[in-house]
Amino acid sequence: MTDLSRRQLLSGAASGAAVLLGSSVVNAKESPLGVCKIPAKWDETYDLVVVGSGGAGLASAVMARQQGVKRVLVLEKMGYIGGNTAISGGGFNSYDPSRQEAQKIKDSPENHFKNTYEGGDGRAFPELVKTMTKNSYAAVQWLESMGMKFKPEIYQIYGGLYPRCHAPFGSLGSDYIKVLKAQCDKLGIEIRRNARVIRIVREQPLEGEVLGIVYEDRQKAEHSVRATMSVVVAAGGFAANPKMRALHDPRMLNLTTTNHAGATGDLLPLLADIGADMTGLDFIQCNPGCPPGRKHRVIMHLIVKNFIMVGLDGKRFVAEDARRDVIRDAVLSLPKQTAFSIIDQNGFDETNPGHQAGILKGFETGDAWKADTFEELAKKMGVDAKVLRKTIDDFNAGVDAQKDALGKAPNMLRKLEKAPFYAAYAGMSVHHTMGGVIINSDTQVIDRRGQVIPHLHAVGEVTGGIHGTNRLGGNAICDIFTFGRLTGIAVAKGK
Repeated sequence: MTDLSRRQLLSGAASGAAVLLGSSVVNAKESPLGVCKIPAKWDETYDLVVVGSGGAGLASAVMARQQGVKRVLVLEKMGYIGGNTAISGGGFNSYDPSRQEAQKIKDSPENHFKNTYEGGDGRAFPELVKTMTKNSYAAVQWLESMGMKFKPEIYQIYGGLYPRCHAPFGSLGSDYIKVLKAQCDKLGIEIRRNARVIRIVREQPLEGEVLGIVYEDRQKAEHSVRATMSVVVAAGGFAANPKMRALHDPRMLNLTTTNHAGATGDLLPLLADIGADMTGLDFIQCNPGCPPGRKHRVIMHLIVKNFIMVGLDGKRFVAEDARRDVIRDAVLSLPKQTAFSIIDQNGFDETNPGHQAGILKGFETGDAWKADTFEELAKKMGVDAKVLRKTIDDFNAGVDAQKDALGKAPNMLRKLEKAPFYAAYAGMSVHHTMGGVIINSDTQVIDRRGQVIPHLHAVGEVTGGIHGTNRLGGNAICDIFTFGRLTGIAVAKGK
């Protein structure tokens, strides 16, 4: 990279992608001069083409159609829709005057901004954070207007730092996809699966409007689609791409991931090819998941007040309401990078049905255990029973005193006392990539000269600058639906 001049970096689009993202992830087959080759004849024409069928993509498509955009096409490279949204826990951070007031929780968009901005070490773009936190409740109401149901109680999600999280009433993030898919059917929005975008077509490599895309079908045949109003890229991050992760944080190479198989960052080099600027690609988040050598992820950690974590020695090592990056680094520093999450029956009862099923499956795979006493649980976990018993007794005493030895906040303290008791492995899995393409508050993509790339938007985990160094739990769902809704509005206004 030191041999490249600034002029070469700006003019050599393909070289820029390789420098920024690594040659292992480049998907397009074109030479640098062919990056923006305009088809002699477009195969199809739509007003809006959305790349990706997760929550961000479907929200953008639905809102644009509701705002009057007539011809909308969604392209999905996988054989299924939903992306990471469909397999997420679904927690949605937003201030909520109705629900929070009923629970005597004081909150505001300004407080949500403060938590988000400071929780990302001040490395997010303030205007994007303000846009998200100011418009999040409108996104909650919009989803509810289409049939989305949330549980009445607000809670503090793992790594969320404040009780403002909304839980889907049903099971997981798939609830959102069901609601939005029904809207797509109702509004006549076509979703085309097994359609991998291999090129974003711009008038010139670093100048002019984005005109459309080229995609490959399952048989590798190429198809060109003209987008007269905009292309929206909502293709997700790169948490399922080990080489790309390790390029920016070498610790991430051999870790497992919580993401679906399609989260490989394919669109990032294509965006770099046409001049899009990037930020924060080394900000990579992990969540409790499979330790090295394990395959089944058991989730007991989402509701902070319900769980504690212990190491292989049976001792707690971190406050469970800490930032996600703090807990990540604490687990990665443990012997064998392995910990356990522990809950009691109260915690199990409050776990959503989808994650309860995962716990039950963990009994079969040897990744989770259940017992009527902590001594029996310790034996199944393979830890010292006396040490674990003391850990539990000390923790419960701290709950009574409302003073936790590791600093867990009093409102997040709840005794582990109702049998049976549950434990599961909790290593670290790559969960979210906070970096990506730079956008403005209208989700228009910004180039390396700080200018808007006309007729190109991006939304969701493919973007950067919203979460800074560390994403708060519950803010990803907030991000995709708040900005997805705003993207639809912006496209309809001709932005």
